[in-house]
Amino acid sequence: GSLEGGKPAAAPAKAAAPAAEEDDDDVDLFGSDDEEESEEKKRITEERLKAYHEKKAKKPQVIAKTSVLFDVKPWDDETDHAKMLEACKGIEMDGLVWGASKLVPIGYGIKKLQIMCTVEDAKVSIEELGEKMEEFEDYVQSVDVAAMNKI
Repeated sequence: GSLEGGKPAAAPAKAAAPAAEEDDDDVDLFGSDDEEESEEKKRITEERLKAYHEKKAKKPQVIAKTSVLFDVKPWDDETDHAKMLEACKGIEMDGLVWGASKLVPIGYGIKKLQIMCTVEDAKVSIEELGEKMEEFEDYVQSVDVAAMNKI
């Protein structure tokens, strides 16, 4: 018999199975009793795995990044914001890219610095970056993460 696609059906191969079931003391119906066949399967599996890993290696890795908006608060209204911004943007780390910044009034003539940056998650700790900004004690009173978005 043949299937609609014109391909012969696999029925003839199954006809041999009942005869084998009668003396099944030396026939393993589930495993392969043919050593060459299992070696061939093993070789094909290894080739496919190798091809898969090569293809995967060529594919560019997706780098997990996070966009962070920091609120950098000064000590008072006399803090030099330009120097505070310069100090913060002076921090250089592999996987860190500084973005836009702006001054936002918070009251009593004091303005906080909002500064954006993009970090590669695997290379830069946001917490560590905030601590590094807080080390500029002459200008920075505190640093908070205002917003964070995975890219």
